[in-house]
Amino acid sequence: MLTSDSPTRLAVFIDVQNIYYTTRDTFGRQFDYRRLWAELESLGSITHAYAYAIDRGDPKQQQFQQRLREIGFEIKLKPFIQRGDGSAKGDWDVGITIDVMEAAPDVDEIILASGDGDFALLLEHVAARHAVTTRVYGVEALTALALMRSADHFREIDDTLLMR
Repeated sequence: MLTSDSPTRLAVFIDVQNIYYTTRDTFGRQFDYRRLWAELESLGSITHAYAYAIDRGDPKQQQFQQRLREIGFEIKLKPFIQRGDGSAKGDWDVGITIDVMEAAPDVDEIILASGDGDFALLLEHVAARHAVTTRVYGVEALTALALMRSADHFREIDDTLLMR
């Protein structure tokens, strides 16, 4: 049981591709994961921290993933799949959903960094079932309204969370 002296237990889930593209397309800058980590530590104790990415075998991407590990994230990789028609697949929605549902009974707050509206139902479900607080980090203009509404707190990604 959480006492008034116990820090809030946080579980963090980062949709790396979504955050990369939304910050790049909106600001022309990269997201600063170290600043995010520092902000989250001010909210409580990070007990789970996952970053979900696509593995293309690119050395720059591998360096980035190593930096995320050094910050404290566990990296979950899925292979990049190029289809015969030229389209690509690399979606982590189901994996993120499973991990959120598994973590929810053991934490006080679920933090999701993504703009994907598919996660709205997930946040509503874990909040109702496990009485956790939910918080979404996203670029406001590119975050689904349903996702923002489903969260107890929406934290707009702005200049304070971008690389200089």
